[in-house]
Amino acid sequence: MARWMGIDYGTKKTGIAVTDPLKIITTALETVATKDIFTFLEDYFSNEEVDTIVIGEPLHPDGTPLPVHSEIVGFSRKIKKLYPEKTVDFQDERYTTIEAREILVKSGAKKKKRRDKALVDKISAALILEQYMRSKGLF
Repeated sequence: MARWMGIDYGTKKTGIAVTDPLKIITTALETVATKDIFTFLEDYFSNEEVDTIVIGEPLHPDGTPLPVHSEIVGFSRKIKKLYPEKTVDFQDERYTTIEAREILVKSGAKKKKRRDKALVDKISAALILEQYMRSKGLF
């Protein structure tokens, strides 16, 4: 069975999360420099079966897209071109960064760790993937 992957795309860093093959558990996997994301994906896909990629869609509270939205659309098109056999979908990512920071606070993480943007990015990717799974009735 194939995993699903969640991506919290950023202009500098991109958070990655994946499900287990049974799509029961979501794990914050990695934060990658955005310039290296396609190398990371190629390596990961050569070792793990992934059939669905869920990209966080940045929206204002009123639902209108943020300026980075056009970059994310271009990113998704490139994924579709390179990996046409994979499903690429979007998930509203509003408030995932805030939720990720709240999770770190509740976990007792020290202030320095809570400020670690790479950690926040991969937790945000996991939250995006969990929200997508809920929308599909899997969570």
